[in-house]
Amino acid sequence: MACSSGHIHMETPLFCSFGGGRSPAGFGGGTLPGMGTIQEVTVNQSLLAPLNLEIDPNIQQVRKEEKEQIKSLNNKFASFIDKVRFLEQQNKVLETKWTLLQDQGQKSNSNKNNLEPLFESYINNLRKQLNHLLNERGRMEGELKNTQDLVEDFKNKYEDEINRRTAAENEFVVLKKDVDAAYMNKIDLEAKVDALMDEINFLRTLYDAELAQLNVQVSDTSVILSMDNNRDLDLSSIVNEVKAQYEDIANRSRAEAESWYQNKFEELRATAGKHGDDLRNTKGEISELNRLTQRLRAEIENARNQCASLQTAIADSEDRGELALKDARMKVADLEDALQKAKQDMTRQLREYQELMNVKLALDIEIATYRKLLEGEESGGFGFGSGGGGFGGGSSFGYGGGSGLSAGGGNFSTGSGKGTGVGTSVGVKIVSKTSSSKKTIKS
Repeated sequence: MACSSGHIHMETPLFCSFGGGRSPAGFGGGTLPGMGTIQEVTVNQSLLAPLNLEIDPNIQQVRKEEKEQIKSLNNKFASFIDKVRFLEQQNKVLETKWTLLQDQGQKSNSNKNNLEPLFESYINNLRKQLNHLLNERGRMEGELKNTQDLVEDFKNKYEDEINRRTAAENEFVVLKKDVDAAYMNKIDLEAKVDALMDEINFLRTLYDAELAQLNVQVSDTSVILSMDNNRDLDLSSIVNEVKAQYEDIANRSRAEAESWYQNKFEELRATAGKHGDDLRNTKGEISELNRLTQRLRAEIENARNQCASLQTAIADSEDRGELALKDARMKVADLEDALQKAKQDMTRQLREYQELMNVKLALDIEIATYRKLLEGEESGGFGFGSGGGGFGGGSSFGYGGGSGLSAGGGNFSTGSGKGTGVGTSVGVKIVSKTSSSKKTIKS
């Protein structure tokens, strides 16, 4: 094999490398001037003699390494394309999320603006209820005060009635004592009347005996005296007169005693009846006052219970209002935090999106560079086969099968092909700089 100017008349495959790579045939590399067309080369015929060439034991290892390197580059290129597609999908997802976040931010702002009047109306309703309960409490306190005053008035009346009852009972006792004294006086007078009647009867008997004795003496003595001194002693008339006087005194005393006793008895009966009526009226009033007191106590207890329930309702309403307000504030804070997080996520995603766009741009530039290099290599007339936008070539050229690079569907792959071998070596160095990586492909 000869890699000088002239034609190649060899049936055996020759191996050349690009970029100064060594050849199993022992030929050194050269430069391809101007990436132009293949020049005609001349071959030294002495060099066409059979050569005692030994196969380099490392050639298979080198080929394997080159194949692995090409496969790895092919996989990297495929992964780059997949990553670009994935990034495009992520870009669409981020755009969708961005739109949703903008809508959500607008909705949250509108919801926040809508929640404030709702909470204000709810707080105003609670305040109205609180004012109504406070007014009701004031009214109930006024009614309670009036009820307490009424109870105090009835209590004073009850105490006055108790005092009047006590005074009436004391007066009844005094009147009873007077009645007892009058009764005892009546008994004494009756005893005196009986004594006087006994004395009158005794005197009457005595006078009758004296009169009988005088009649006997007069009948025994017949003395006729005619005296005109008007001093006739009429004992019967005297006795009758005395008797009449005593009877009159007794009758008058009895009448006076009976009339006084009757008057006193009637007075006591009237007083007792009046006090009995007063007592019954007082008992009725006391019963009525007791019932009224019980009813007022029940009303007071109901008012206290209602006041306590109203106070409990007020406290519950205040607690519920505070809890609702706290919950609303917490929700507003959560919404603000969510909005802030959404803004931060949106900023981060925008930054990532920008980075991905930079990476995509760098990859587009790199792909364009690859395409330009492939187009330049195709226009240069090298033995590169292109397909689907990739570049192809081989690390060995000649008549025979050899491993080469051919792009199909945008991927690196190995393949065989015939090409014209050249003695010069071509070095191709592709450098891709992105924001996240730096890759060098050297073939």
